[in-house]
Amino acid sequence: MTGLTGLAARSVWNRRGTALLTIVSLTLAVTLLIGVEKIRTEARDGFYAAVSGTDLIVGARSNPVQLLLASVFRIGDAPANVDYETYRRISGHPLVDWSVPISLGDSHRGYRVLGTNDAYIERYRYGRDRALALREGAWFDDLFDVVLGAEVAAELGYGLGRELVLSHGTQALSTAEHDTLPFRVSGILERTGTPIDRTLHVSLEAIEAIHIGWESGVKLPGREIGADAARAADLTPETVTAFLLGLKSRAAVFRIQQAVNVYPQEALTAILPAVAMQQFFSLVGIAEDALLVVSAFVVLVGLAGMMTMLLATLSERRREMAILRSVGARPVHVFALLVAESLLLTVIGAVLGLLLVQALVLGTGPLLEAFAGIRFQAGLPSPREWQLVGAVIVGGSLVSLVPGVMAYRRSLADGLTIRI
Repeated sequence: MTGLTGLAARSVWNRRGTALLTIVSLTLAVTLLIGVEKIRTEARDGFYAAVSGTDLIVGARSNPVQLLLASVFRIGDAPANVDYETYRRISGHPLVDWSVPISLGDSHRGYRVLGTNDAYIERYRYGRDRALALREGAWFDDLFDVVLGAEVAAELGYGLGRELVLSHGTQALSTAEHDTLPFRVSGILERTGTPIDRTLHVSLEAIEAIHIGWESGVKLPGREIGADAARAADLTPETVTAFLLGLKSRAAVFRIQQAVNVYPQEALTAILPAVAMQQFFSLVGIAEDALLVVSAFVVLVGLAGMMTMLLATLSERRREMAILRSVGARPVHVFALLVAESLLLTVIGAVLGLLLVQALVLGTGPLLEAFAGIRFQAGLPSPREWQLVGAVIVGGSLVSLVPGVMAYRRSLADGLTIRI
């Protein structure tokens, strides 16, 4: 086998021009295939990492995926709010360890505003149980303090002490602004690679304050109040969009979920984040599969190019094959040589493709995280990636059967015949 491999390597080297083109084609094809798989995997991990350590998410009666997207990913809107007294009662259940309220509905230059309390920075977890951390500044020292996500601060160029005005609604070009009560940037969070980076955080009381004098999303003339009057007012929230629950025991999850879903005073939905996430990916799985299919076809084109190269050189190698036969090589040896050459080209292309993916992750990972919010980590290929590489190598072996069988069938006399 070693002799066959060496002979195949020297044969490929003798045709290094066409072999190089084939390797480049296969390398790019494998890079696309593994790259799509890595993006798919990292995107999923990023979604799952957006919230960890939360046992239940509770909101108004709605589809679990809709509630998950609205409360965690700031995509879309919840169909209704939850009464604040309901939030307090459920949070006070003996089996509930902690709760984090979430109030949505306002924005700033296209970025969502989230109203919450101190439990958010104390209890919210992302990734593998990682806590939120402030890069600079402090968390809500004043009623009109706002804490920015890392992307908001970077994209808008905001720093500590910057004043800004929130807009009513979630439209990027909203004309209904809470301009009588400006906010001051008190802190900036560390980058998390989650929707938190694209969120402005204020207190629940601040959400109540900026909506004094508003009704049904409309500012009532003459009802505005100043900052000092707002600080002196009763700012107990009336409603929240949703709230996160952490339980004292994981065994109580389904018990609390059932109690919330049949809550008599209000129509509520309690979802398990991981289960809702699986439902979400079952909806978008078709698009993921479509990308993999496209990548697979690119690989097939690369393998077809390799087969074409081997077939194109068969006529030039008739005499070479005949000489091998004349010195004792059997037809099966000629067949094995063609397969070995194809396998060598495929393995080189696959290895270079893997290395190129790792190089792209190292070189462009921070840029992709900044622009797409997907955090890539370099490391050994995953089992799934090894499976895809194995499939490419098997495919290379299969396409080599065509030129191998053609070379096998050529006789010694045909190889020595001079054609005019």
